[in-house]
Amino acid sequence: MTRIRPRRQLGAPVLLALLVLTAGCADPSSDSRAAGSAPSSPAASAKGFCPPPEDTLASPSPCISYGWDQRVAENHAYREAQPITAGQRQEAQPRATALAAALQELAAKGTTLDGLRTAAAEALGLQTRQIEVQGDFLVPLHDMLVGGGEGRVCVNGTVDSSGHATAEVVGRTVEGTCLPGRGGH
Repeated sequence: MTRIRPRRQLGAPVLLALLVLTAGCADPSSDSRAAGSAPSSPAASAKGFCPPPEDTLASPSPCISYGWDQRVAENHAYREAQPITAGQRQEAQPRATALAAALQELAAKGTTLDGLRTAAAEALGLQTRQIEVQGDFLVPLHDMLVGGGEGRVCVNGTVDSSGHATAEVVGRTVEGTCLPGRGGH
């Protein structure tokens, strides 16, 4: 009769696997990064917007010389209105008055999006496809922005949360719209 012996060779692969798995484990307190000690290289200790002096090879300076607020302002510059002349503003003022009156009339009773575009286009002497609208409250009409224009001159109207309508003559934004962008990139 033959006896079956258990294989003892299975122990070697299991032992090897345990060694591999535990090889990456170490005491975190022995790491200088975890202990809060200073980094060893000067490049790693640079803070702010400028590289350390030994890395400065570019001319002019590679430093960013302005603060966070200025960076944010430049990032949102696409929303800013282009300048218009006093003559352009004065010439478009009657359309602003007409837009404010049209929006005020619609504010109490409400309207549809097509009705709002049509009323604004008639007040501004434009086609409905030239009218921009922002907001979601059409019945009653409130918290809405409506704008349109030709060239650099735009007339933007607002209906606030209480239903009061106003309109103003402004320059077209750098992005090319009458209403400022809602933000975000």
